[in-house]
Amino acid sequence: MTTYADAGTTPGAHTIRPGAFGNATTLRCRECGTTIPLGAHYACSECFGPLEVAYDYPRITREQIAAGPPNIWRYQQLLPVPTDVASFPNTEPGLTRLVRADRLAADLGLARLWVKDDSGNPTHSFKDRVVAVALTAARELGFQVLACPSTGNLANAVAAAAARAGIRSVVMVPHNLEQQKILTTAVYEGTLVAVEGTYDDVNRLASEIAGEEEGWAFVNVNVRPYYAEGSKTLAFEIAEQLGWRLPEQIVVPIASGAQLVKIDKGIRELVELGLVEDTPYKIFGAQATGCSPVSAAFKAGHDVVQPVKPDTVAKSLAIGNPADGPYVLDVCRRTGGTVEDVSDDEVIAGIAQLARTEGIFGETAGGVTVATLAKLVRTGQLDPGAETVIINSGDGLKTLDAIAGKVGPKATIRPTYDAFTEAGLA
Repeated sequence: MTTYADAGTTPGAHTIRPGAFGNATTLRCRECGTTIPLGAHYACSECFGPLEVAYDYPRITREQIAAGPPNIWRYQQLLPVPTDVASFPNTEPGLTRLVRADRLAADLGLARLWVKDDSGNPTHSFKDRVVAVALTAARELGFQVLACPSTGNLANAVAAAAARAGIRSVVMVPHNLEQQKILTTAVYEGTLVAVEGTYDDVNRLASEIAGEEEGWAFVNVNVRPYYAEGSKTLAFEIAEQLGWRLPEQIVVPIASGAQLVKIDKGIRELVELGLVEDTPYKIFGAQATGCSPVSAAFKAGHDVVQPVKPDTVAKSLAIGNPADGPYVLDVCRRTGGTVEDVSDDEVIAGIAQLARTEGIFGETAGGVTVATLAKLVRTGQLDPGAETVIINSGDGLKTLDAIAGKVGPKATIRPTYDAFTEAGLA
């Protein structure tokens, strides 16, 4: 098996091998359309707009995809990765289950509902997808350190992926992050740094370090265009698991907004390649009210997202200045969806409702999505008769603090049958 060290030394001295990024051809500015060669770039040199990966796809068939491995590398031709990507040590994320959620649908008055449950990934969140693609880019570009600022799930995914690849990780998180996420990052024994401040403070520090430290790949900073492409695989899997068709409605939690934007990009690519029929779909964004700058902008009819200071139990979504916020607005408006927000109490109720009805214990981001779905139905913003998919992006075991003291034993009794019956438990 190929090792990470075989890929090169420093980015400045490293020559990119032919086919390193598969069918990707350039990086293109989302604002002005300027194209630049593939490399460790994330901002346009002309207008400083964000860059994304552009492709020249060959003919790709459903049969080719189905013959691939049972993880995201089955979509290798649709990602900026080489044909031999699976030969390098990685966490092999993806192909998580799509759960038919009939009991939750009945609770909410929906006709057909599915939960895309990404808690089944190696570190129990969708972040394993984006990190796997970012790790590949870092390797091909010759970086030796995998790093990130994170609200928790990304820290887990980066630390695990780096350990699997045999390289150093450096991850930075807000100092008041949930203890579960601290421990599930620290266990990989990379460099974990707690930073006093919010995620936005952590992100600013990471951007500064990325500009100073050669050989460091900050997955959501200097290799962000590649990293973000990993979220497309959610769209690919949903379509494939539905028998190669699109759902009519998708509800997606918003942190930076990249996941929602890239799900839309993935859908459009499937349509362009003829892998799915071009049927109408709506995308809805979900935020916690305590950190809802995109929802506020949507409701106000604005195109610019005003940063906020987060104050919510949903810490994995607590990004007050979301980089992809304006593009979320574009996607939701273009597809006919909306962006909505819910209180912390509703978030916790959403966690419990998903667990009670479907046996899925989602983290706070999942609670945001379920509660937002309920609100969209209640307010008439979402069609209850249309087939709907919601994203559960992580595992509830990571956010136990949110439900601590709110759930527990129905009773504490002596170890006798009489005590059991006296407590009314029979």
